[in-house]
Amino acid sequence: MKQAQDLHALTGAFALDALTAPEHLAFTAHLERCEACAREVAGFSAAAARLAGAVSLPAPTPMKHAVMNRIDGVRQLPPPTRAERPVRMLSAFMRRIGPLAVAASIAAAACLGTVAIWQHRQVEQARTQARSAQAQVREFSAVLSAPDTRTVQGRTSTGATTSVATSARLNKSVFAVTGLAPAPAGKTYQLWFDDNGTMRPAGLVHHDGTVLMQGDPSRARAVGLTLEPDGGSPQPTTSPLLLLNLPA
Repeated sequence: MKQAQDLHALTGAFALDALTAPEHLAFTAHLERCEACAREVAGFSAAAARLAGAVSLPAPTPMKHAVMNRIDGVRQLPPPTRAERPVRMLSAFMRRIGPLAVAASIAAAACLGTVAIWQHRQVEQARTQARSAQAQVREFSAVLSAPDTRTVQGRTSTGATTSVATSARLNKSVFAVTGLAPAPAGKTYQLWFDDNGTMRPAGLVHHDGTVLMQGDPSRARAVGLTLEPDGGSPQPTTSPLLLLNLPA
């Protein structure tokens, strides 16, 4: 009996490919006859796929535009020539425009310096975003792969698919949603822990994806989702789009 219970606890680790070869073999055989574990693995696998996308950061759009605009301004060098007359004419021309060339060089250097500073800030911002995303992935993965993690799945009244994974040992819950329509202007989706009828704020959801819920899940019997004004509310102001009972 204990072995079966241990196998039920491996759903998150299986979805993250974190099992040893013997564990993988035993769980694969168990999965063929356990519908509950199959549902949990499906939910964890979907969440893991979204987590992988969280650390994939494309180049910032302003940086791409700046590079492309500068490429258009780069001129090719003229072909070499042995003719002395064009060389003498070019030298005379350069002597005449010498002061203008110096001024233009100073202006160009200042412009390039400004662009370099801006690009440096963009790179640092991208690195900060990447570090933040990686930290979130580590938190999500810790909850999903915890041996005691339990997961439940449901749908919102608008048809979005949701799942909540909770680890009592880590005292954390992860909420994942797919198919969530963009919130209307001036509105945002807000998560709640339902403490036996008392709704407690648990964070905001801006779009499809996975979020670490804010607060202690140990006292909650359910998770709710409502549509609230931008920034969230201390208490729900609309009827729940979702009220998903947590495992006892």
